[in-house]
Amino acid sequence: MIVTKKVTFIAKKDGVDKMKELLSAMVAPSKAEDGCLFYEIFQCKERPEKFFAVETWRDETALDGHKASEHYKIYKSSYEQYCEDKYSDELEVLG
Repeated sequence: MIVTKKVTFIAKKDGVDKMKELLSAMVAPSKAEDGCLFYEIFQCKERPEKFFAVETWRDETALDGHKASEHYKIYKSSYEQYCEDKYSDELEVLG
C-alpha cells in the first residue's frame, strides 16, 4: 500500500540556513531509492523557518528502507539542534 507523508519542520531562528541545507541534502539520494515515488522539500515563503517534506513511498517496506539509509541517519543525527518543532501527517490521496 502506498504511503504518503507530510513532515513539518519549524527551524530555530538561528537554524534556518542549516535546516535548509540538511533537508535539501536529502532530496537527491531519497529520490534515487527503490520505492520512492515522490520526495520534495518545500520552504514556506511567508515563514522561512517553516519547511515541509512531502514524500510518497511504494509501501511500508520502501519507507523502512529509507529510514535505514545512510543519508537518513546523517539527517536524523543532525537536525534536532536546528529544529524547534517537528510533526508529521500521513496523507491520503483523494480522487
